Amino acid sequence: MRRRRSLLPVFVLLLPLVLVAGIWLGGHPDSLPDQVRTALVEDSDGRVYEQAIDTLERDYYREVDRKELLDKSLEHAVNSLDDRFSHYFAPRDYDDFQEATEGRFEGVGMSVEEVERGLRVLTVYEGSPADRGGLKPGDVITHVDGKSIAGSSSEESTTRIKGPAGTPVRLTVRSKGASRELTLRRAEVEIPVVRAEMRRVGGREIAHVRLAGFTSGAHGEVGEAVRRLLDQGAEGVVLDLRDNGGGLLNEAVMVSSVFIPDGKIVSTKGRSRPTQVYEATGGAIDRDIPVVVLVNDRSASASEIVTGALQDRDRATVVGTRTFGKGVFQEIEPLPNGGALDITVGEYFLPSGRNLGGGGVSRGGGVEPDVKAQDDPDTPHDEALLAALREAA
Repeated sequence: MRRRRSLLPVFVLLLPLVLVAGIWLGGHPDSLPDQVRTALVEDSDGRVYEQAIDTLERDYYREVDRKELLDKSLEHAVNSLDDRFSHYFAPRDYDDFQEATEGRFEGVGMSVEEVERGLRVLTVYEGSPADRGGLKPGDVITHVDGKSIAGSSSEESTTRIKGPAGTPVRLTVRSKGASRELTLRRAEVEIPVVRAEMRRVGGREIAHVRLAGFTSGAHGEVGEAVRRLLDQGAEGVVLDLRDNGGGLLNEAVMVSSVFIPDGKIVSTKGRSRPTQVYEATGGAIDRDIPVVVLVNDRSASASEIVTGALQDRDRATVVGTRTFGKGVFQEIEPLPNGGALDITVGEYFLPSGRNLGGGGVSRGGGVEPDVKAQDDPDTPHDEALLAALREAA
C-alpha cells in the first residue's frame, strides 16, 4: 500500500507531459518511427474506412455490394486527383486493359476517342463485328444497351461495350445528323498493330508503315515491316503515328531504336521516381535512309516520345499537325482485390530536355511538325499521307 501511494504523485506529474506529447505526435505523425506510425496512424484510417463500410453494409435501407462500394470509393478517390490520365481499374476492367495492351480483346473491334456526346469512332478493324455492322470512322456512339454514355470516361464507356465473345451489345450511333440503333455480337478481336505497304511517289518506292498502338511486341512488328520493305527496294520510310494514343514506354524506346542507332531517346523523373535515362537499344537501319513521322492531334504519349526523339536527334522530318501534348507517364500498380491503379508517377523529357506537357498533368504544346499537312475527310485522297510520302521521296 505504501508503494502505490508513493507512485501516485509521480503519475500525476507525468500525465500532463504524456498528454502534450500525444497531442504533438498526433499532429506530427511523420516524427513517429515507421512501424509505430503505421500501427497508430495509417491503420486508424483503415479502421475508419472499414467501420464506414461495415455500417453501410449493415444499416443502409437496402442491400449493398461490399466489393462495389470498394470499387466506387477507389474510383472517386482517383477522380479527386483531377488527373485525366490516372484511373482505377476494377478487377474486370483490369483484365480488359491487360488484354488490350497485349493486342487482343473481346469486343466489337474499333478504336474510339471520348467526346461530349459519347465516343467517336476513329478506326474500324477489318472483319470485326463493328465492320460487319457498318460502323464508320466519324460515327458517334451515344448509348450502350439503351443507357447514355455522355459525360462518361472513355475507359468506362469502352468497358460497357466490351464483353464475352458471342454476347450481344446494342449501340445507338449518330452519323451525319441521324441516329440509328444496331446490335453487334462481340467476338475475340486481334488488333492489327502494324499495317505496311509499298507506295510509289515521283518514281521512288516508299515504305508506309502505320502503327496503331505501342502494345507488347509492337517494336518487333515495326522493325520487321520496315526492313522487309527496304529489302524490296524502298528508298524512304513514312512512320504513320496518326490517331496513336500511346502505350508502353519501353516499346516507344525500342521503336525509336529502329531508326536511331545509339544515344538518348527519353528520360523520366517523378517525385518518388529517380531520374532514369533510356537509350537506343541498337540495330537501327542505315542513317542515310530518309525517314518521315506522320502525326496528328491524337498522336499522344508514346507516339510523342518517338516523334520528339527522332526530331530532336535530326533523324526524321515530322509531317502533319501538332501532337496531343502529354508530358507525363503512368504506371500500373496492382491491388489485392484484383484491380489496379493506373496513376501518373512522373514526367518524361525528350533528348533536348523539353517536356511536351503543360506542366504536371495539363495538356501542353506537343510536337510541332516541320511540315504542316492535314487530311481533308471530304476528299477521296489522304492529303497528309501524300505530303509525308513526298518528303520521304
